[in-house]
Amino acid sequence: MGFRVAVQWLHSCAGCEMAMLDMGPRLLTLLEEIELVHMPLLVDHKYHAPEGAEQPHIPAADLGIVTGGVANSEQLALLRVMRRQCRFLLGVGTCASHGGIPAMINAWPMAEALAATYQGIDSGSPPAPDQVPQPLDRVRALDEEVEIDLLLPGCPPGPGQLEQVLTGLVAGKRPATAARSVCDTCPTRRLSMADRKQVRRFVDNEGLAVDQPVAAMRCLLEQGLLCMGPVTAGGCDHDGAPACIGARVPCRGCFGPVEPRGNQMLAMMNILASHGLDFRSVVDRRAMLRFAGAHGLLRPIMAAKRKGQP
Repeated sequence: MGFRVAVQWLHSCAGCEMAMLDMGPRLLTLLEEIELVHMPLLVDHKYHAPEGAEQPHIPAADLGIVTGGVANSEQLALLRVMRRQCRFLLGVGTCASHGGIPAMINAWPMAEALAATYQGIDSGSPPAPDQVPQPLDRVRALDEEVEIDLLLPGCPPGPGQLEQVLTGLVAGKRPATAARSVCDTCPTRRLSMADRKQVRRFVDNEGLAVDQPVAAMRCLLEQGLLCMGPVTAGGCDHDGAPACIGARVPCRGCFGPVEPRGNQMLAMMNILASHGLDFRSVVDRRAMLRFAGAHGLLRPIMAAKRKGQP
């Protein structure tokens, strides 16, 4: 029997699964070395279990890969079964490591957020409450619920990263994860403090001619743009530059904090101040946690404060 691999998605958008497919021929080579025993996207066994076995049923595996975070009771049950059934558990993607975009709902009380999202929508004949998984009180990252052996952030991680990690694990080696920030691999010119004091939103181009190389562009943060590069984990390199910077737009922070349990919002406020920018001019500070709102970092604001009351 080969090296057994089980893959389970939770509140995933399938971006991480698409990144796996983007490995192309390298994925085909990897598939020759493993036995894929569970992957709902590809293997249609619908969690069939031997008689008397605990539900949901997932076959035992040497490596378990989980994408997405935990938002409801069904996802939590699946995660716990994956932990029990898999010798080594790998969390893939920023949703798995830090909550991702779905964790932005943590900024509101769950009942209020769900009511605002669905109230008044005519959906015909809605399912009975007992047919819908119970939402948790907030969206969680995987390591808030079970022990995770390795987390690989990214929205999504690049195919090259996935190949390095997966081939290493199949070979019995624990891959090293990058500990550098986006700025560490950014080729833009850095001069001094920012020329302006106000933090500006990215609603217009920064001015570099399209035929100019990224290395000719001045640091976007020094231009007053809210670039999350200093406080965001690297790994999105593309053609010699971080992916967003290569497209001439500021880093949005999608790989999560440089430190696994870091707070991108607090760290970024310090960075802005150190560059001479007025952090009070940021339109929405909590949006700095748009990819990393789990681990209790995004919490509901008191109702009175939301309504502008003292």
